[in-house]
Amino acid sequence: MSTPTTSHWGAFRVRPGAGGALAVEPHPADPSPSPLLGNVAGGLRHRTRVARPAIRRGWLEDGPGPTDRRGRDGYVEVDWDTALDLLAAELDRVRREHGNEAVFGGSYGWASAGRFHHAQSQLHRFLNGFGGYTGSRNSYSLGTSLVLLPHVVGEAEDVLRDASSWPTITEHTELLVAFGGVPAKNLSVTPGGVTRHTAHGHLRRLAERRVPVVLVSPLRADLPADLRAQWLPVVPGTDTALMLGLAHSLVVEDLHDRAFLDGYTTGFDTFRGYLLGHADGVVKDAAWAAGICGVDAAGIRALARRMAAARTLVTVTWSLQRAQHGEQPVWAGIALAALLGQIGLPGGGFGHGYGSMGDVGDHGPKRRLPTLPQGANPVRGFIPVARVADMLLRPGDPYDYDGERRTYPDVRLVYWAGGNPFHHHQDLTRLRAAFGRPDTVVVHEPHWTSTARHADIVLPCTTTLERDDLGGGRRDTHLIAMHRAVDPVGEARDDHAILAALAHRLGFGDTFTEGRTPWQWLRHLYGGWRDELRAEGHDVPDFDAFWAAGDYQLPPGPTHFTLLEDFRAGRTALRTPSGRIELYSETVAGFGYPDCPGHPVWLEPDEWLGGPAAARFPLLLIANQPATRLHSQLDVGATSLAGKRAGREALRLHPADAADRGIADGDVVRVFNDRGACLAGAVLDDGLRRGVVRLPTGAWFDPVEEPGGRLLCVHGNPNVLTADVPSSRLSQGCTGQHALVEVAALTGPPPPVTVHDPPLLERRNP
Repeated sequence: MSTPTTSHWGAFRVRPGAGGALAVEPHPADPSPSPLLGNVAGGLRHRTRVARPAIRRGWLEDGPGPTDRRGRDGYVEVDWDTALDLLAAELDRVRREHGNEAVFGGSYGWASAGRFHHAQSQLHRFLNGFGGYTGSRNSYSLGTSLVLLPHVVGEAEDVLRDASSWPTITEHTELLVAFGGVPAKNLSVTPGGVTRHTAHGHLRRLAERRVPVVLVSPLRADLPADLRAQWLPVVPGTDTALMLGLAHSLVVEDLHDRAFLDGYTTGFDTFRGYLLGHADGVVKDAAWAAGICGVDAAGIRALARRMAAARTLVTVTWSLQRAQHGEQPVWAGIALAALLGQIGLPGGGFGHGYGSMGDVGDHGPKRRLPTLPQGANPVRGFIPVARVADMLLRPGDPYDYDGERRTYPDVRLVYWAGGNPFHHHQDLTRLRAAFGRPDTVVVHEPHWTSTARHADIVLPCTTTLERDDLGGGRRDTHLIAMHRAVDPVGEARDDHAILAALAHRLGFGDTFTEGRTPWQWLRHLYGGWRDELRAEGHDVPDFDAFWAAGDYQLPPGPTHFTLLEDFRAGRTALRTPSGRIELYSETVAGFGYPDCPGHPVWLEPDEWLGGPAAARFPLLLIANQPATRLHSQLDVGATSLAGKRAGREALRLHPADAADRGIADGDVVRVFNDRGACLAGAVLDDGLRRGVVRLPTGAWFDPVEEPGGRLLCVHGNPNVLTADVPSSRLSQGCTGQHALVEVAALTGPPPPVTVHDPPLLERRNP
């Protein structure tokens, strides 16, 4: 008998397999199941599972305090009561001596797709009951866009969650210009899961219609091979220059829609003056753009004419804003679409995130899901999510953010559940130093990840398959009954049980649990959600019938919709100061940030192939999302392991670049710059622009210290190479997509990969 459940990469069922293993079966309604399902079975009982509560030896023997031993120390396994008593006492001490703002509960990560056993929600509910905490805002994936878009179109949600639907695009779009492409590898993933993956089918229909597509990316794999595409392999990080060159051609050839610009935008004359060089004397024409982005000037002018002559959709992936000055390609893409005058028309306009997430363009119902209430945080302070190392290393220092002057808090205790900052964050040498500063680091983890190995108190938590829950994603077609399939591994407990036990020790257990068991919570959350749907006239089964069926198919929503169609039709205004699309924002200009002026501009990044730093490190690393796992989750699974080379993450590089360095396919190579180095397995690929290498994120960090204090990751984590600097003072967003590096064939035997084994453990009696 199979057991239903779901994940961020799709719904599935599990059943007992040969030799006690689990067999994983996709949901029967899924037309395009994710290959990431292949990681599930192998991760469940892997030797890296945290079997018992563990305390770092130095913390247990010497007490809390800053230390350089995190990430280097062994661990002592203890019983649950000992671990919880120690943690409760430490939480109480930090609160009494330093206040609740000294507790950081950002807990950024994906964790379970379940709505009740959602690690961050459980932790934030606990910390709110504890008196509050310093939290984080925005995301590594979208930290730049989430701050910029409200200034330009009024609401980030309008662009990110209401993107024109794939059926609308497949029926009406005549030309798709995709900056960053539409990477199919990301289409299976959505927070909470996707039961029916339909985006691949819509892309096939675009191919069947022979819709012309222009791929603007240094990576040919950023678009499915069967699409009829013109590939423009731009210099990485120069998309904004190309957009400005296209915009200039539209303006000087009178191909722009002046009526749309006058009626629906503000600031066009200022933007036009910038294109024509009125302020700086630099005309942003096609020849200027060609010199920066490496695309032929005649080709830029020809593309501008094609875009003006067709129903054109301009798309920008999220990856482009994960870079220094990442605001600019998003803003410039909106401006380019505005010049064409097609925003709000079916098949035309602007999109942000097609191929970055599975639900962008999805037409599943947009409906609230059952959600655990978190309560209110009495602490008003927060940090932008990608500034965690700055917060830990620079307490009391001021910084700019979205027009505010803020101050980093003095954090003494870091509490992390459901995430792995040693995957998400940049410059891991710096992050390791930052993790040495707090008095105490606490982690809930199923596996001995890098973050667990840098914690003082490690509490083993269950995985999705070891607990009951409710699952569903944004625009999902189903609510899934997530049945517990197996008993917890070792002494693992779910996050709710851990936090409830802590809350009782700290005197607010009844407030945290509200007197409900997890099973009673599931019934309660489902019941309230069911009442909402029944009030709309939908026939929704009671909890017992839903649980027995395994899922409930939600009432469908509309299949065809267009981003900003109501705005174009005059039914709504945007929530910007002008009520229009702001090609020039007086608000942003008023902040006075030189790294993010009041309209789209070309700003040269510190690290790119056209800059002086490339003389020493002549290759541009693209550290994008992996095709073999979600971020770093289940890196020990079969699909993830199959994608490695020589047991390390695969680095793709152009054959000519490899030949210049004496590198053969399959060689173990050293990738390095001044921040650090990693080892990877070489894969030769002529689908990259020369001078570009690709090393996906997510390999579990396996560091060896080198002279000078820099770290070598022997497993291939690219974030030893990326810079921990913000996109701009406006957003303080993540810039982990690009880094200048050099690559060399490794001489001598490579150090072994050890991260797939647990750390040094000893057992002590209570």
